[in-house]
Amino acid sequence: MSDAAAILVWQGLGVYLGFGLALGLGVILSGLKRLTPAAAHMPLRVRLLILPGLAALWPVVLLRLAGVRAPEDKA
Repeated sequence: MSDAAAILVWQGLGVYLGFGLALGLGVILSGLKRLTPAAAHMPLRVRLLILPGLAALWPVVLLRLAGVRAPEDKA
């Protein structure tokens, strides 16, 4: 792999995780109750524990916030 390709891969990963971190913080601060009502009483330190997962899986979280549900969740 050339240096330019490696730099491009790392920059893409940085953009992906950066967007995921921004979305994750937004979800933690305001949108987590929309995803699961049980999160209404979670302390902030518990919400911060799920931040890495939200950042890594931000496309799934974004779809869930948009109202898209998997077929097995609709039953």
